[in-house]
Amino acid sequence: MITSRDNERLKLVRKLRDRRWRDKLGLFVVEGEDLVEAAGTEPVELLVAGENVEPALLAEVSGLAHPPRAIAVYRRDDLPHGTRPATLALWRVADPGIVGTLLRAADAFGAGVALSEGCADPTAPKALRASMGSIFRVPLSGFAEPEGRRIALVARGGEPLTSVDLAGDVVFVLGAEREGLPEEIVARCDVAATIPLAGGAESLNVAMAGTVALYERARRATQSLPASR
Repeated sequence: MITSRDNERLKLVRKLRDRRWRDKLGLFVVEGEDLVEAAGTEPVELLVAGENVEPALLAEVSGLAHPPRAIAVYRRDDLPHGTRPATLALWRVADPGIVGTLLRAADAFGAGVALSEGCADPTAPKALRASMGSIFRVPLSGFAEPEGRRIALVARGGEPLTSVDLAGDVVFVLGAEREGLPEEIVARCDVAATIPLAGGAESLNVAMAGTVALYERARRATQSLPASR
């Protein structure tokens, strides 16, 4: 039973709040029994209040308003890596909550996520919470890795997404909330697409746009399937 806040396992959890330590050690922290259960892989460390650590000490190293019963440390190398026929490629999306939400959307539609330099760390605490465990199921890759037709999602001026060919391997390219995609990135894509909006809405946020794009692709794929007899 851990009874000292100077315990090395607790010190490790504190260090991993900092991205520099996550990058250096290749480790990250997951808080809460649901997320730990969703991991489906063996943790490097598992701390459980009342079992191997005093609850008050675990609460001290937690970043949550309501301290969890379990905190685990995992290896980044144990996360899935690779590409899928559908991908969300994120260009400098620095908000960890949005990165986590897009991981969750990708999980729902069987897609992968590709990250450029300057993106939020998908293993940051806020991203992990937003992903709701999808981080352990969605393959990650570098921004340029996925193959397929690249479709830049832009707020306005693009071809309506409803008329864009989404057959085969598709990479939806999304930019940061405020800046969007720079011209040079749009120019490297095969087509720029805009999600048609009704009413006075100016645009969707990045997480919603990525989700709508994946849904549209999935919807068309379902419609193209032969009817069952």
